[in-house]
Amino acid sequence: MIKSISTYLRMIKFSHTIFALPFALSAIILAMREFQVTWQLIFWIIIAMIGARSSAMGFNRLIDADFDAANPRTSNREIPSGHLSIDSVRLFVVIFSCLFIIAAAMINTLCLILSFPVLAILLLYSYMKRFTSLSHLYLGFAISLAPMGAWIAITGTLSLNICLLSIALMMYIAGFDILYACQDYAFDQTHGLYSMPAKLGIMPSLIISTVCHIISMVSLFYLGLVFDLGSIFFITFCIIGVLFFIEHVLVTPSQLNKIHIAFFHINSVISTLLFLGIFLDEWINQWIQ
Repeated sequence: MIKSISTYLRMIKFSHTIFALPFALSAIILAMREFQVTWQLIFWIIIAMIGARSSAMGFNRLIDADFDAANPRTSNREIPSGHLSIDSVRLFVVIFSCLFIIAAAMINTLCLILSFPVLAILLLYSYMKRFTSLSHLYLGFAISLAPMGAWIAITGTLSLNICLLSIALMMYIAGFDILYACQDYAFDQTHGLYSMPAKLGIMPSLIISTVCHIISMVSLFYLGLVFDLGSIFFITFCIIGVLFFIEHVLVTPSQLNKIHIAFFHINSVISTLLFLGIFLDEWINQWIQ
């Protein structure tokens, strides 16, 4: 059973939850300024995130199974390698889609209603690379619903201020997804997939990725202003800026082998730092008061 669970977790790259979850948790921390938040509510928000992400990743593996089998970089994934069957992954997607909807229902009626279009948006991403090179931005948009969803779960409304956090997440995700897609530049061109590197080339894509991360930083800066965050947040903001800079210095057209370092190590630190910056800033402000 443990081996089977481990196989499913590898399929959905459960460790990548670290990219979006800290943004959702940050939205919760900011909402707690004016709204009472129970541990039960936080629990259902996290369960909803796990359900949504797991179903979307499982669906993506189903839809891309043939491409994954043909691509040397991904041929060892769970479906192409035979570790998981198509039917078992279909069942996995159904179970976690239901889990997402149930968790949304446990939060409130509005979240239950919104869970259906949100799930559709998440699943639709799997088809984007077949039609548009803007698929990276679409992925960022789909994942950026996480902090907005957490905010709505607590407040029952959508604030324009929290949208700054979602924009920051959207551009953060889109930027490193463009970097990640550079690995499959030749494969995507050969198989007619519409990734940005395949359409525009490596160097223009790296420039666009940089622009995405600059927009992400600008959004975080204004987030700090509109929520009147303090020095701890802005210190972590500066550290995040340095990490983004290192990421883009590391990855060049001649050093695409550094993508693994940028993607798996630097990006996970960025999202965690953001949450810690907001959490510590709020905690110390509350302690001083």
